[in-house]
Amino acid sequence: MSDRERRYRILVSGYAISSYGTFLNVVALNLYVYAVTDRALAVGVFMAVRLGAGFVAGLVVGALLARRSAKGVMLWANLAQAAAMLVLVLAPPGLRTPALFAVSAVVGVAGTLFIVALRSSIPSIVEEGRHTWANSLMVSGRSMAMVAGFASSGVVVSLLGYTTAFVVDMATFLVCAGTVALLPALAPTGREDGAPARTADGGRRKLPAAVTALAAAPVLGLMVLLRGVDALGSSSHNAALPVYSTGLDTDHPAVFVSVFWCVWALGNVLVQQVLQRYAKRGGDPVGALGFGLGTIAMSATFILAFAGFPWAVTVPIALLAGAADGLTEVSYTSHLQTLPGTLRTHAFGLSATVENLGFGVGMIAVASALEVFAPLPVVGVAHGAAILLALVFVARVLRQRGRPEGAAARGNDEGENDAGPADRRDRDGAEVSRS
Repeated sequence: MSDRERRYRILVSGYAISSYGTFLNVVALNLYVYAVTDRALAVGVFMAVRLGAGFVAGLVVGALLARRSAKGVMLWANLAQAAAMLVLVLAPPGLRTPALFAVSAVVGVAGTLFIVALRSSIPSIVEEGRHTWANSLMVSGRSMAMVAGFASSGVVVSLLGYTTAFVVDMATFLVCAGTVALLPALAPTGREDGAPARTADGGRRKLPAAVTALAAAPVLGLMVLLRGVDALGSSSHNAALPVYSTGLDTDHPAVFVSVFWCVWALGNVLVQQVLQRYAKRGGDPVGALGFGLGTIAMSATFILAFAGFPWAVTVPIALLAGAADGLTEVSYTSHLQTLPGTLRTHAFGLSATVENLGFGVGMIAVASALEVFAPLPVVGVAHGAAILLALVFVARVLRQRGRPEGAAARGNDEGENDAGPADRRDRDGAEVSRS
């Protein structure tokens, strides 16, 4: 095992530990907001502040990473979240409400900065050809952390209290910061490629870097849009699961939710093992086609999960949903990493903004729809939209794959088509040139 791979494994371990604290606090903070304010509306506002802060961070993180080292951004993002939790623990009773919303904003901003910096810097951390393995390992760690965080949140909050939960979360961010500190220095992406940014109007006015990234490959913009609609679909099943579970068993509403997410995570982890072994044997990276097909499978299985099937059918459905979700995460992240460094960070930042927007808008729309409609039609509409767009995306990718080589070359010369790296065997219409 090389030193670079060893450092990355340590980093992913730190990320998984901090993710455990994050998912623990998803439950603990929402309960604490309600306990402090005694208003359900405050819980919604709290989540809105967090998503809004993440939305804004996604707009600026590309420019930040063009000037600052990804290592420094990841380090300070963890330290900021740890400091926010400390402020919450020490806040006197009269200041708890404003402290809560300040923490929400800090966590929203810092969480987005960290994940964009991590995803965009993986090509600089690991060896060439190891991106799929690295992304799969990262997703595996987060999936297991999610199950552990959700599963232990009730015990931690009920038996040990909110303060303990916040202290545990603070400690996880400090651990993650320590693993980041072990990384070698990572150059700002603005100096990674040595190529000037594209300009419009004869070079007199710069185009926004995120727009340049999306314009570089026609399918890439559709890919990011699909990711945003997928986030809207995710908001639907996240909001509908408690409602559906309560309808199944009023006395034990947490049973279905807990079992579903545990099985989902198992499917996610299993597909990561397959992807890691596939990558180790030198298989082609999972490309844009895998992302589109995976999105269709994931959305379809989430719809079926609310169809009222018995446990014997629902468990395999949840397993497939987790596997498809893991596949789309790895294929999407790996694909954006084929962009040159300068554009890569802006693309990941724009993606985070689109995902936060999709999830936030979805939570509002879905919460309103669930007041009138049953979970199945609500989830069906939200994930159905993702399926329809994914079908368009898959058709576009297949059409680009079927283009003759001569036409593809002419498109590249004219700047109208995409081109992957010279050694890329899987040309699916979403790569961009590194020149």
